Amino acid sequence: MRVIVVEDEKLAAERLVDIIHQYDPNIEVVASLGSVKGSIEWLNNNDHPDLAFFDIQLSDGLSFEIFEKTIVNCPVIFTTAFNEYAIRAFKVNSVDYLLKPIDSDDLSRAIDKFKWNFTGNEVARQQEVFDKVLHLLTNNYKQRFVIRVGEHIRSVATEQILYFYSLEKATFLHTEKNRNYVIDYPLEQLEGLVDPNRFFKINRKYIITIEAIDDIITYSNSRLKIELKHSNDPDVIVARERVKHFKKWLDR
Repeated sequence: MRVIVVEDEKLAAERLVDIIHQYDPNIEVVASLGSVKGSIEWLNNNDHPDLAFFDIQLSDGLSFEIFEKTIVNCPVIFTTAFNEYAIRAFKVNSVDYLLKPIDSDDLSRAIDKFKWNFTGNEVARQQEVFDKVLHLLTNNYKQRFVIRVGEHIRSVATEQILYFYSLEKATFLHTEKNRNYVIDYPLEQLEGLVDPNRFFKINRKYIITIEAIDDIITYSNSRLKIELKHSNDPDVIVARERVKHFKKWLDR
């Protein structure tokens, strides 16, 4: 079997290749590509593999853009570090994905699924699925949140929100006008409802925007400490496993 890996983080790409070879040492990884542009060029000039692994978020865009600019004549298993709500579309449409950090058992199941189910007819259908998921990723994020103020019902636009946080089993949104409102969403669900270009979940307690940040301070054990506007919380810490993705998000 011939496969390609599309992944912009070198260590993540090397780990994925290692896990693929653990599954089957005879699998040939014919290319490891790190960008949308590079992937398009490679696919336009080489025989397509039997299977491809695509990271969703690459340094120069979403990997779905590859399908807009060239033909991909092979099935794709997506990898992602973010549990975005578009993953639900993959499940519904039987397009597989792997959530980082990739587990060898999950990869084995994904390749087994490809071997058992792929007949060749799915390639033509993939484009429809990718179009739907690309739309979800780019356009269909929540724009407003309904809140209750006493006996009144109001709505707050996401552009007015600096961050979300959880406290004592409740979830709050905090606005640029220094107001806090309870909302009926757990933080885990919110992560999939808001635009990841604007909001980032730094830990189990906070989802923040860049505008919310007053300062970023290096902290122990390779972590980062955030000073948020209008906040007296001394322990707003970026979880260690999210630091690399947080930096990438800041630089986007």
